[in-house]
Amino acid sequence: MTAQNHDLSIKPNVQAFFDTITNTISYVVADPDSSICAVVDSVMDIDYAAGRITHDHADRIVDYIVSRNLTLEWIIETHVHADHLSAAPYLQKKLGGKIGISAKIMDVQDTFGKIFNEGTEFQRDGSQFDALFNDGDTYSIGTLSVSVIATPGHTPACMVHVVGDVAFVGDTLFMPDAGSARADFPGGDAGELFDSIQKVLRLPEDMRLFMCHDYGPNERDIEWETTVGNEKAHNIHVGAGASRETFVKLRTERDATLAMPKLIIPALQVNTRAGEVPTDKAGNPSLKVPINRL
Repeated sequence: MTAQNHDLSIKPNVQAFFDTITNTISYVVADPDSSICAVVDSVMDIDYAAGRITHDHADRIVDYIVSRNLTLEWIIETHVHADHLSAAPYLQKKLGGKIGISAKIMDVQDTFGKIFNEGTEFQRDGSQFDALFNDGDTYSIGTLSVSVIATPGHTPACMVHVVGDVAFVGDTLFMPDAGSARADFPGGDAGELFDSIQKVLRLPEDMRLFMCHDYGPNERDIEWETTVGNEKAHNIHVGAGASRETFVKLRTERDATLAMPKLIIPALQVNTRAGEVPTDKAGNPSLKVPINRL
């Protein structure tokens, strides 16, 4: 995908919502020429120790959409998150819209279906989602055309969503001073991640990039917006022409030092089901804890 494919004169309205517990940024992206919008990477609140789920973060998004008389058309997952739970079904129940993710969700479902010893009732065909995207697919948010770019590496089902002068990069990239996301989860691959990042860096230099996470390295304030040009020049992992070999070595060594995300066990069970909490045989919401499997 080359720079000339993108019209940077088209400027969607983007509103960010930062979740302080998981350091996740969710977005409402709205068509300035209509009342249609989409939500990208929503968050459902969980107190894992207490086994309690709430929707304070999602309610902020609902209030924003309702107060501006917007119509929710899409609820987009840039990938299967391992560090927070999706609020997609809650938003859909409140506001409607279709839940979309990469068609590679089926690979992720197969991998983690085995890890969590899921039975045959757990469908591994992506049918929990309303739309499955392949590389190069397009969809619309009102009058806005959105194109999707497959960016595997962090997970097999990662995708970047490009609309006008904006790209939502999920965990394919972090802010320049934070580098990139890990690639050591089952199905992840550091070499693939490097190749995927190059796809993003071939987008127009002035394109705005919106992150899914930021952790404020070196005690700086939380940030979530940068540009392709800034990433190319300054990203500490892939900027200034860093080689694939150097990146893979750095990423592999760094990943070996990282602890598992605190919410990975509930997140994977919920997010492979499009945000639905699994139930036990009696129909009660319930989660499994696999031992020595991750």
